[in-house]
Amino acid sequence: MSPPPDMTSSPGATTEPPDPASQPRKRYASQVRDEQARRTRRAIVTAAHDLFLARGYAATTIDGVAEAAHVSRSTVFNSVGGKVALLKLALDWAIVGDDEPVALGDRPAIKAILAESDPRAALMLWVQTSTEIAARATPLVEVLTAAADIDPAAAKLLAETHGNRMTGATLFIRFLASLDGLATGMTEQRAAELCWALTGGQLYRMLVTQSGWSTSDFTRWLSGSLAAALLPVSPR
Repeated sequence: MSPPPDMTSSPGATTEPPDPASQPRKRYASQVRDEQARRTRRAIVTAAHDLFLARGYAATTIDGVAEAAHVSRSTVFNSVGGKVALLKLALDWAIVGDDEPVALGDRPAIKAILAESDPRAALMLWVQTSTEIAARATPLVEVLTAAADIDPAAAKLLAETHGNRMTGATLFIRFLASLDGLATGMTEQRAAELCWALTGGQLYRMLVTQSGWSTSDFTRWLSGSLAAALLPVSPR
C-alpha cells in the first residue's frame, strides 16, 4: 500500500532544500527593514520629545507628532503608540542617553560604579551618573508630572518612574553597604531614601537651571552632602 499523500504540501511541491545563497539576502533584507523601522521610531520619539517640551502634554497631539516626524498618524500608533507611550519612550531614552537596546544596568557608567572598591569613589561616580540623568530627564519628568493630573495612564507611569528611581537608589545603597560604606546608625532604607530624594531632579532644576549653578558645582556639592550623610567618619 502506498503512503497517504502529504496533506501539508501543495500539488507539485518539491522537497528540495532552500538555496543557501538566498539566506544572506533574506537576512540583509530583514536588517534593512529593522533599521528603517528604528529610524522611523527615532524620528517619531524625537518629534514627540520636542513637542512635549515646547507645548506640554495636553497641547501635544498625535497629529502634531506625525507632522513633525513626517509620517502618518497610523505610523505613530503602529511604531510607538499613543501619547503616554510616546512620553514613556522619550523618557526612557533620556534616562539612558540614547535609543540603543541596552539596559541602564548594563551601561559602562553603572559597571564602573560596581567595579569600585572604595565607597567614596563609588558614591562620587553614582552622583555624577545621577546628575547626568537628571540633566537629560528632568524636563520630561516635569511634563509627566503635569500629565498625571489629567491622564490616569500618565499618573501610573509617574508612579512607576518614582518607583524605579527608588529601586535604583536601594540597589546602589546595598552595594555601598557591601563595601562597609555606611556610617554607624545609618540604615540602608534611610540612606536609599536620601539618595532618592536628593537626585530626583528637583534640586538640579532649582540650583542649575534656575539659579545658574554649573553642573560641576552641583555635582561637587551633592557628592559632598551625601558623603557627609552616608559615609563612615574617616579616622583622624
